[in-house]
Amino acid sequence: MKEYNLFISHAWKYNEDYYTVEKWLKSAKENEELIYKNYSVPQHDPLIDSNSIVGKKKLKEMLKTQIRPSSAIIIISGMYANYSEWIDFEIETAISMEKYIIGLKPWGQQHIPTKIQNNSNIMIGWNSKSLIEAIKNI
Repeated sequence: MKEYNLFISHAWKYNEDYYTVEKWLKSAKENEELIYKNYSVPQHDPLIDSNSIVGKKKLKEMLKTQIRPSSAIIIISGMYANYSEWIDFEIETAISMEKYIIGLKPWGQQHIPTKIQNNSNIMIGWNSKSLIEAIKNI
């Protein structure tokens, strides 16, 4: 079975969606539906303090390092993505590295940020099976 290297783009302030996606992926792995490595940066394991100029520069380099080996970038397309400079940076980096982008629309959300909709290779609904299928179709 093919192994997928995944980077889950998300906003730390809204990390509940991140942990739901992570749970879906772990479940798929346990059920032998998917083999993957998670290259994303959860809030409980931040790379660096992003509140300083030096910290921001270093974080950008570290994010590039983590996106580079990824097979796909999963972007949780909550409206908070409209306000996250980091999600913007991750999208731009993924595009520049020609990474496959999966846009994931949170449950009940009516609108998708334009930058995510326009830059995703595929947009899927908030469903574990849809996500696993999208990953396997890379």
